[in-house]
Amino acid sequence: MTDSHHDDLLPGRWIAMAALLVAGFMNLIDVTIVNVALPSMQNAFGATDSQIEWVVAIYILTFALFLLPSGRLGDVIGRRVMFVAGVIVFTVGSAACGMAPTIEALVASRVLQGIGGAMMTPQTLAIVPVIFPPKERGMAFALFGLSAGLASVTGPVLGGFLIGANLWGLDWRPIFLVNLPVGVIAVLAAMRYVPKIPGHAGLKLDFVGIALAGAALLMVLFPLIEGRQLGWPVWCFVMMAGALVMAGLFLWWERRQASRDGAQLLPVSLLANRDYLMGSGLVMLIFGGVPGFFLVLAIFLQVGNGLTPLQSGLTTMPFSVGVLLASLASGRLGIRWPRERIMVGALCLTAGMIALRFVLPGAGEPFSRVALMLPLVLAGIGLGTSISPLFQTVLANVHGRDTGSASGALQAFQQVGGALGVAIMGELFFSTLRGGMAGGGDPHPVFTLALDTALIFNTAVFLLVSLLVWRLPAPQLDGQTGRPPVSAE
Repeated sequence: MTDSHHDDLLPGRWIAMAALLVAGFMNLIDVTIVNVALPSMQNAFGATDSQIEWVVAIYILTFALFLLPSGRLGDVIGRRVMFVAGVIVFTVGSAACGMAPTIEALVASRVLQGIGGAMMTPQTLAIVPVIFPPKERGMAFALFGLSAGLASVTGPVLGGFLIGANLWGLDWRPIFLVNLPVGVIAVLAAMRYVPKIPGHAGLKLDFVGIALAGAALLMVLFPLIEGRQLGWPVWCFVMMAGALVMAGLFLWWERRQASRDGAQLLPVSLLANRDYLMGSGLVMLIFGGVPGFFLVLAIFLQVGNGLTPLQSGLTTMPFSVGVLLASLASGRLGIRWPRERIMVGALCLTAGMIALRFVLPGAGEPFSRVALMLPLVLAGIGLGTSISPLFQTVLANVHGRDTGSASGALQAFQQVGGALGVAIMGELFFSTLRGGMAGGGDPHPVFTLALDTALIFNTAVFLLVSLLVWRLPAPQLDGQTGRPPVSAE
């Protein structure tokens, strides 16, 4: 698709955008909403700690493993077809989760959810350049940033509300069943308003590349998920070291395929694109500091200070307000000053984490939910400010036929960054907690110390992003319009 096609504005494009956002939000919120329900699930099934951890872990693992091939498959068979199929699979998986009779069935159903989420997610960013003219893409990408930020904090609120309401005596099950009507609406809207986007019949799937990339991701994520629970045995570190070998083999295979004009999971053109690689690294860093933060904050609020799941979720709402305000402003700026905005956003995140450490209660001090508001608002503003220009910059110079692969890989990097962050912040938090609890006494200061220790990691990560962003090449702009060039579709 060319610029002239974009000049003919697509009717219903914002309804199509709403379908993409609803499906993406449904997938993103599922990661956080489950955390609230884990104790209820464990009680209902009499599950072990390991089994209940796999309810979360298997989804993250499956989602990350299927992102890269799903992005490429969207390039091959068409992005609308892949998106609709992914929403259907995710919705069916949600129904299976909500009706699961055993913990084993629930874990298996989470695999199906993860596959569906991975199928639809890469297509969302890839469809935007097709349905929107350049002047509207800034707002479209900002809405993705908004939905991602809101999903991270809305999950606990919605989950706490649904569990507390105990609809029809179903306890935790409505957190999954609520996806059914949402999924049906997203499918119908996409079929009606998202245009048919033909695939590239000449593209083939790189099955060896899929296997190597999947093995590398598995060898990173599996020990990160299981390591702390098992006491970090030696095999965890051996497996993570082996992931580097697998990554090297993957790069060698992709270059070999390119030299033979064969199918490539991650095109060599992307591997040679400094903008894309640097941006992907920054995405890993910034998302490495967010999911882990909300994990340890939820434990601090609920276990350390006795808040209910709903109260805990409401306490984090100022973050979503900050994301909302910043995302709306970011959409109006389009692609202007991308590196400056990423830097400002990262610095706001850094300042928010530092401010949060100063308002945490010390020994004998009462806990105040109000004291957390300003630091969380500031951090939310930082995330909303940085995400839109970061994603725009990363994808600005990617050719149209490789957009799906680039999007899938970018979000795979995001998942790996999130897993790293959860593992590192979790280790800092729980190791400090265990050490403090061993001495007995008042547990509240120990939880404060544990959170304070964990915040060292994401504070450092956000500061690093603000420094490294200047090594990220600015997106190539059209000299006349000042907008990112549009590749032929």
